[in-house]
This record gives sequence, C-alpha cells and structure tokens, in this order.
Amino acid sequence: MSGKRSRSFKCAVHQRDRQVGSENDFHLLLHEPPIFNKMVRLIADEFLTEERDRKYYADHYRCWPPPLFVIAVTLVQLGVFAYYTIITGEMNVAGPVAVDSPFIYRPDKRHHVWRFIFYAFLHAGWVHLAFNLLVQLLVGLPLEMVHGSARIGTVYLAGVLAGSLGTSVFDADVYLVGASGGVYALLAAHLANVLINYNNMQFGILRLIGVFFVASADVGFAIYDRYAHETVGLPVSYVAHLTGALAGLTLGLVVLKNFEQRLHEQLLWWVALGVYAACTLFAVLFNLFHPYPYLGVAQGLLL
Repeated sequence: MSGKRSRSFKCAVHQRDRQVGSENDFHLLLHEPPIFNKMVRLIADEFLTEERDRKYYADHYRCWPPPLFVIAVTLVQLGVFAYYTIITGEMNVAGPVAVDSPFIYRPDKRHHVWRFIFYAFLHAGWVHLAFNLLVQLLVGLPLEMVHGSARIGTVYLAGVLAGSLGTSVFDADVYLVGASGGVYALLAAHLANVLINYNNMQFGILRLIGVFFVASADVGFAIYDRYAHETVGLPVSYVAHLTGALAGLTLGLVVLKNFEQRLHEQLLWWVALGVYAACTLFAVLFNLFHPYPYLGVAQGLLL
C-alpha cells in the first residue's frame, strides 16, 4: 500500500483542525484576525463601496494619523460636565444647567461670538450628555477613520454653528446647550455618505431607514416637548437639530470623499455648497442687523 495521502484527505484532516478551509487554500494557515483588524474591516464594509477599496483600506490602515477630533471633543465635554457637576453639587436628568457659564449661548449676549460654538461643550443632565456622546462616537469615529479628522471636524463644527445660527433666527428666545447640532450634522453626513455612494453600498436602504428612524424619533420628541411644556417649564429647542442636520447633509456632500465620482454629482456638489453658504450668510446678516431687542429670561434650552 502506498504511504502517500491524497490532497483531499490532507485537506479534510487539517480542516478538522481549523487550519484550512478548502483545497484551494490548503497552503494557507488561517489565523483569527486581531480585534483591531476586525474593527477596521467592519468600518471598511460600512463606508467603502468597492471590494478592492475595502481590502486596501483594511490591509493598510494603521490608525495614523489617529482619529483624534471626535475623541478630543468627547473628553472636553465630559470634563466640562464633571466640572459643573462638582461646583454645583448637582447631577440629574435635567441638570446641572450652567446658565451663567461664559460658554452657554444666550440671545441677550449674541455679541459674544464664541458662544455660537462653545455652547456645544455644555449639557443639561447626564441623559442629554450620554445620548450625544454615544451617537457622536458610534457615528463620528468611524466616519473620521475613513474621511479624516479635518473633514469630520469641519462637518461637526458647521453643524454646531448652524444650530446656534438657526435658533437665533427661528427660535430667538431660547438659551442653547448641548452638541445636538454637531451630532445631527454627523448623522446627516453619514446619510450623505450613503447617498453619494448608494449604488455600491451593502444594505443601503436599511442604512437610510436606520438613520431616518433615529433622527425622526428624537426630533419628534423635541417638537412635542417644545410646545407641550411651553407654559409650564423650559421647553426643548428643536430648531438646532434641524439646522444642524441641514448643515451636515449639504456640507457632507461637499466635504466627504466621494469614492465613485460621476458627472451629475458635480452639479450636486455646487448646489449643496450654495445652499449651505446662502443659509449661513443669511443667518449671520440677520444677527448683525437684528440685535436682540430686550434683556430677559429666555424660554428654553436645547436638549
């Protein structure tokens, strides 16, 4: 009898030992990939359209330069919340609210231009903080790993600015705290990423439904709370959610990498840029020529 073993027999023996999966890869030893590689591959499958691009990204991504923007913003927001929690001795669902903070957006102090951005570092309660941080980490961090810190930072800050500018125009009597404008800009930017690469993205329709479901539920609650509590408490301003999302959608089409550029999308690029620029210019001019008419207690907070 021959002592030689057939190739299929060897494959069967080694497959039992989890060393090969078929005769075609008999020469390969399959090893369980590290957790980091699994995460990178998952992000590549989520945000890249072509399999060759996914493979190249998964093989070459080394987390350098690291995605620091979302992490840095998150840490600052946590630190600011901890600071005001310590000095006020309060932490609950609706507080602390640092009404006298130099960061909070106040309609009677619109000449403090830094408030149009810095209000995003404050939050009204741990639930408000937890929701915003969770969304910006789950959505913003993968986007930053694919598109880079500069692009995602631009979208996030544009959403924060659009939130305060939009509120100053359409809901002028409210104070603002919270990063909802920036968070909704990231959600809308993810939607823009799906739209511009829709044809080749896996489960594109499911991703659209998921983003719309989360955003619609939160905005719907904000609209209800804004008017249901108009006479009995501090309502939630929903305008910053909508204007932040508009900024993320339009600027996302402009800033995010388009992995499958087509001619008709050049027109879409200019339209998106024009809409964002026109809305921002209008809001800035409105604030310059329509100063806040009186000093008094505003009606609500952005949650």
